[in-house]
Amino acid sequence: MPERMPVVAGRFYPAAPDELQAEVRSYLAAGKNYSATAPLDPSPTPTARLCGLMLPHAGYVYCGKVLGATLASPWNGSSAGASLPERLIILCPNHTGRGAPLAVWPKGTWRTPLGSMPVDVDMAAALCGTGGFVPDMQAHLDEHSLEVLLPFLQCLPPPQGKTGATRSITPICVGTMQHKALLQAGLALADAVRQCEKQGDRVGIIVSSDMNHFDNQEATLHKDAQALSQALACDPEGLLAVVERNKISMCGAAPMALALFAAHALGEPWAELCLYDTSATASGDTHRVVGYAGLRFGLA
Repeated sequence: MPERMPVVAGRFYPAAPDELQAEVRSYLAAGKNYSATAPLDPSPTPTARLCGLMLPHAGYVYCGKVLGATLASPWNGSSAGASLPERLIILCPNHTGRGAPLAVWPKGTWRTPLGSMPVDVDMAAALCGTGGFVPDMQAHLDEHSLEVLLPFLQCLPPPQGKTGATRSITPICVGTMQHKALLQAGLALADAVRQCEKQGDRVGIIVSSDMNHFDNQEATLHKDAQALSQALACDPEGLLAVVERNKISMCGAAPMALALFAAHALGEPWAELCLYDTSATASGDTHRVVGYAGLRFGLA
């Protein structure tokens, strides 16, 4: 069975297992404090259902705080991490330009220094051949944006009511910004999620995305506010349009739009901001900045 080995261990995050686990757990613990004061807009109703998250994928020194806050945010009396289901579909951008536009890693495992995460073979098979999704490992081989999230997912508590359960992932690399392609993919994704839930399985969608890249702090804050306003409004068409019109280099705009198309197909979506930050906080450099946002989204 194919095993995707880590390619950015020792650069984006520690390669030593003990050091990596300690760092991730420290961000998750600190995230409970950040999330307590984070702006939440709009606030979901008590009966709202959490469907997924948008998480950043930079080096942990820059975005670990946002990752921790988003995953540790309280949700219906427990942590979001604890309530994340055992079957996770992860949508990441394609930074390398390789492979198919909607590339699914179909089987095997993904390894990090903390161990391996199994690929959800059944979900991958259900998606491939529909909505433009195809089995393709090439797009994932040197793509860091999904890998960086996995140690955090590995350090989360088990799904509620699933003590000892192992989370599985369906890795999908999204390399198209075409509205029609993303809409069709979103409808297919929603159908696959719906079929799983009919069988009693819970499925979560995780989007990997950083925000605007390498403008100064003022421009970054302005551009990120424009993109986030569309994401928080659950408007995939608006997100794609504002990113293109205003030249916002949000690398995961397409994966986020795909997820929002799926959310609309599943019901009435909502979204909230857990925490926002920029690289300037860690680096002190306000001239060349990257933005990071953690979102949660779901159905009312």
